Parts: sequence; C-alpha cells; structure tokens
Amino acid sequence: MAEEPITIKFTRDQAFVLSDWLYQVMHRSDVLDDLLKADRAVWSPIYAISGALETTLAEVFMPDYDERLKAARQRLLVEMYGPDDEAETGETAS
Repeated sequence: MAEEPITIKFTRDQAFVLSDWLYQVMHRSDVLDDLLKADRAVWSPIYAISGALETTLAEVFMPDYDERLKAARQRLLVEMYGPDDEAETGETAS
C-alpha cells in the first residue's frame, strides 16, 4: 500500500526561520546526534523537510540573508508574543 503524502503549510517567515534552524542543527552542531542515535528513521522526514524548504525559498540565496532572517524572526516573535520586550527573546521578563 502506497503511503499518502502529507502537506504542511507554513508562512514564508516560518519556512525561512525553520530552514535556517534545520541547517544549523543538521550541519553546524551535534543537536541531532542523540535523537538520531535513538531513532535513525527520523532522519528521513527531517531531510525531506529541509530539502523542500531549501528548494522553495529564494531567500536562502540572497546576499542580505542575515538581515532577512532577523526580520523574519522578529515578525514571528511579535506574532507569537506581542510587540513588547518579550518579542526580543521569546521569553517573559523576570
């Protein structure tokens, strides 16, 4: 029986931020090591999501990548936490 594909929809900002995060944990850190040791099958969906994002987002090739990423992160934080100080880190003030 063939598996039916699942479609996930992201905003462009969500896709951009997730793409960068996946790149960081896949290629520049050992964050995924324990997860992959516990369940190597998880690599398949992570790789599929990362590849789909990279081939869809023109932003990953733009010279102002860092500025665009910072702006996308800020918009997502404001959307999630509001425009006050909490938006800077995503954490509440102590």
